[in-house]
Amino acid sequence: MFSYEEIKTIRKQFPILKKKNIIYFDNAATTQKPFKVINAITKYYCNFNSNVKRSFHFLGQFSNNCLELSRNNIKSFINAKYREEIIFTSGTTESINLIAFCIYKLIKKYDNIIISHSEHHSNIIPWQVLSKNKNATLKVIPVNSECELNIRIFNKLITKKTHLISISHVTNTFGIINPIKNLIKTAHKYNSLVLIDGSQAISHITIDVQNLGCDFYVFSSHKMYGPPGIGILYGKKQILEKFPPYQCGGGMIEKVTLKKTIFSGLPFKLEAGTPNIAGIIGTNKALNFIVNYSIIKINNYETKLLKYALKILSNIKGIKIYNYNLTKILSFNIENIHSFDLGKLLNNHGIAVRTGTHCAQPLMEYLKLNGTIRISFAIYNTIEEIDIFYNSLIKVLYFFIY
Repeated sequence: MFSYEEIKTIRKQFPILKKKNIIYFDNAATTQKPFKVINAITKYYCNFNSNVKRSFHFLGQFSNNCLELSRNNIKSFINAKYREEIIFTSGTTESINLIAFCIYKLIKKYDNIIISHSEHHSNIIPWQVLSKNKNATLKVIPVNSECELNIRIFNKLITKKTHLISISHVTNTFGIINPIKNLIKTAHKYNSLVLIDGSQAISHITIDVQNLGCDFYVFSSHKMYGPPGIGILYGKKQILEKFPPYQCGGGMIEKVTLKKTIFSGLPFKLEAGTPNIAGIIGTNKALNFIVNYSIIKINNYETKLLKYALKILSNIKGIKIYNYNLTKILSFNIENIHSFDLGKLLNNHGIAVRTGTHCAQPLMEYLKLNGTIRISFAIYNTIEEIDIFYNSLIKVLYFFIY
C-alpha cells in the first residue's frame, strides 16, 4: 500500500494536477499522463523524429528500435509467448474491428457469435454488422440482478456453431470483473475463439494471457497513463498467421510487382502504413510507470479508495449505488435527480465525473436507467479528494432540495 508521502510524490509527476484546480474522477474514460510520458513524446519529436521499417540512417534505426522495445515490453507485461503476437493499432476499437474483418470469411451462414449485455458499444456494433452481413446469429448473455453474467444461460447459448465469444474483462459501467477464465475454458470445449476487451483491466489487474488462455486480448494506451491513438492487439501466433492483411500499404510487404504482392510475416502483415511512433514510445514509458509502482500495489490502493468512497456515499439519503465487485469504478444515482444535472453542478465545484450511459445503452435500457454518475479512480487520486467530492455532492443536493 502506498504511503501518504508516496502519493504526494506520484501526484507531482502529473502536470495537469499541478496546473488545474480539478478533482479528476473520470479515469475509466482516460487517465492523465505523467511527465515521463509527455517528455518522451516531446523528446522524440525534437531529437529523433523519423519513419520506421524502411530507413537505414541513424534516426530511422533509433525510431525502429524504440518501437520494437515497446513491443517487447508489452509482450512481457501481459506474458505473451511471442513478440509477433503484439500488434499495434489505433485503439481498442480498431483492434476489435481488425479481428472482425479478419474472421469475416470464417463466419458461415447460421454460425453464431456471443457477446454480453454489458458490453461497450465498440464490442457490440462490429459483431452486429458482421452477423447481419453473414446471416449469422448474434447471441447475448444476459445479466442477473447484480449485473453479473448469467453463466447458466451462457452454457445454453454456446453451441458447436459458436465461432467467437467477445467479452469485456471488466465492465466500464459498473466495474464488474467477469469470470473470463471459466468462459474461455468452456468456449474452447466448443472450439470457439475468445476475444477479451481489457480496456478497463489493463492498468488495474495483473494480466497473463497465457494463463487466461484467451485467443485475443485488446486494450488502449490512453487508459493506462499513455497517449491516445495507440491500441494493442494480442493474438495467438497460430491464429494471427492465418489472418489476411487488414489494410494494405507500406511496411507490410516483402515484395511488390504490378502483378502480385508478397506480404510480410507477423507482426508487420497487420501493421500497414506509418504507425503512431511517438505514441508507441509514450506507451512504453506509461508501461514503465505502472511496472515501477507495481500493478498489485496500484490495485490495492485503488481498492482502498473505492471502499472509502462506498462507505461515505452510502450515508446519502436516496442514493442507489451500482457496485458489485471491488474494482476502481463506482456508479450511482440519486433519487429523482438526472445524472447530467448532477454532473454539471459537480463540474462547477471543479469535480470531473462521467454521466450518462457510458457507451452501454443496451445495458442501461435493460436496467431501465437513463444513465448513472460514474466515478473511477487512478493511482493519483486521494482520500482527501473523495472527502471534497462528498462535501460538494452534499452542497449540490442541497440545491435540488431547496
